[in-house]
Amino acid sequence: MSKTRTHYFFVFLSIIILGILSRKISFIPLWIGDFLYAVMIYFLVRIFLPFKKAFAILFLSLIICYCIEFLQLYQAEWIIELRKTLFGRYVLGQGFLWSDILAYTFGASSAFVLENIISKIINQKSA
Repeated sequence: MSKTRTHYFFVFLSIIILGILSRKISFIPLWIGDFLYAVMIYFLVRIFLPFKKAFAILFLSLIICYCIEFLQLYQAEWIIELRKTLFGRYVLGQGFLWSDILAYTFGASSAFVLENIISKIINQKSA
């Protein structure tokens, strides 16, 4: 694993921890968890495609988030049972909400912007 992938992996793990904590603390709005979910997906995609352009990562991560959200409209018995597990609840979610689509868009876009800002700062220091 390259140094870049290692950094992305630790960011990914940190986001998972923050996302779980956001669901456990009652005064944090629920949309923060969805926001962090999209950030996590962004960095997960980045782990597997570290040298792709950031815009491609943003696009792919949004497609993944949207597909998972729209999959919540599918209500077959087997997937309902899967959603009752801890893994299913965290990965697949419980029910479709348009507000989740907005939170995913905001989260992935924020990760994209933040990554671009940090990249510019690092490039300026190395120049």
